[in-house]
Amino acid sequence: MDAAKETAVYTHGHHESVLRSHRWRTAENSAAYLTGELRPGMSVLDVGCGPGTITADLAERVAPGGRVTAVDAAAGVVDQARRYAAERGLTGIEFATADVHALDFPDDSFDVVHAHQVLQHVGDPVRALREMRRVCRPGGIVAARDADYAAMTWYPATPGLDEWLSLYRRVARANGGEPDAGRRLRAWAREAGFTEVASSATSWCYATPGEAAWWSSLWADRTTASAYADIAARGGHATPAELAAVAAAWHAWGADPDAWFSVLNGEVLCRA
Repeated sequence: MDAAKETAVYTHGHHESVLRSHRWRTAENSAAYLTGELRPGMSVLDVGCGPGTITADLAERVAPGGRVTAVDAAAGVVDQARRYAAERGLTGIEFATADVHALDFPDDSFDVVHAHQVLQHVGDPVRALREMRRVCRPGGIVAARDADYAAMTWYPATPGLDEWLSLYRRVARANGGEPDAGRRLRAWAREAGFTEVASSATSWCYATPGEAAWWSSLWADRTTASAYADIAARGGHATPAELAAVAAAWHAWGADPDAWFSVLNGEVLCRA
């Protein structure tokens, strides 16, 4: 395997505007396709745990007797996840840094291996799924959910948001990722060797004025102040003035009382 293919830059980084959206995620709004499979006593590996809100919910669903191991490539965000679990008074969760392409666990270690919004950012999603399969026990579940940027839709039509979407997809692909991952999950899983794959799709929808304002504000901030903004400018994808114009378009869209935005997410449940 080409080592360069495995190397990808996490497009979003961990700016506050990114973590603002990550902390909103729960098992209910981001892993409902998986939760019906969880039972007390199960062992779960949560890959790309971020600040740990989904991790904590998974831990509650496999208690009592279950254990969750939460890993992320960024040590700083793992520390945030650890603190969040402590604030919720949860035990039975272990935390570590890890590369999904080379997980430091023995074969057949977990009943469930879960990755939320991870495969779109890695250099080799098929290899990542193979590694997730390796550490999942026979008969266990590998679960993945990823957004599909090309399938995102909004109202009212805003040229500035069209430019945002085009720019984001260019930057993500230049970083070695695949922003339209949601539609590819089933194909990637089958290429990784899974023969029993249940695929589905669910959406996040920001449909009230408050939700639209929250969503537009965090994307405006990402566009001018996050690692994504730095990468876009350094890579020659957009000038600071162009990024500022996109951010202004986000604010204008979010102030419209009829603003509506939907994020389509692809999902797979794979039997190991």
